[in-house]
Amino acid sequence: MTKREEFPLISGHPSIDLVNTEVVRRGVRHDLLVTESDLDHWLVSMKETGSLVAVQTTGHPPESLHAVKELRSFLRDGFEKLADKREHAQVEKWKQHLEDLTQRAPLSYKIMPQGLVPIPVGNSTDALLSLIAFDALQLLATKELRTMHRCANPDCVLLFMDSSGRRKWCSMKICGNRAKVARHEEKRAKRPSVGGL
Repeated sequence: MTKREEFPLISGHPSIDLVNTEVVRRGVRHDLLVTESDLDHWLVSMKETGSLVAVQTTGHPPESLHAVKELRSFLRDGFEKLADKREHAQVEKWKQHLEDLTQRAPLSYKIMPQGLVPIPVGNSTDALLSLIAFDALQLLATKELRTMHRCANPDCVLLFMDSSGRRKWCSMKICGNRAKVARHEEKRAKRPSVGGL
């Protein structure tokens, strides 16, 4: 049995963590949502972190995976434009599409230990898309998306939020430590050897 892939849940926001289900390893982009089982595993992971509390984690119809991946592509396009500080000329259209997704499964709310939690009313695919779209709309409405950044590792495609402006890496665990090790190795290689022949 192969070890199940762990997702880089680095933002605490379902919309951004969905985009981050594509990663680059050894120069090749990998999709972490290949099967319906992968989608279920991602949803369980999101529920465990408290990012998607009121979501059905299994039993989604086969078209859910395709719909989620379409939303991921749509979000990546908008988020990358924001991270690159490019003017998102289509921001109104982008926002309208997200609003349309929330209308397919309108949200009710329930007080839970995590706080006030949105509960979508609709079929499981629309409910899932609605919650992710709602998260992106909240980030847009609060202007938090202005703090969107790309990882400083040019081979990394992960996105993250940072209001301080000091953070460079998607995470120290993923890219920050790699950069530290690479700098250390470079310094070590430049040092003259002591006692060598």
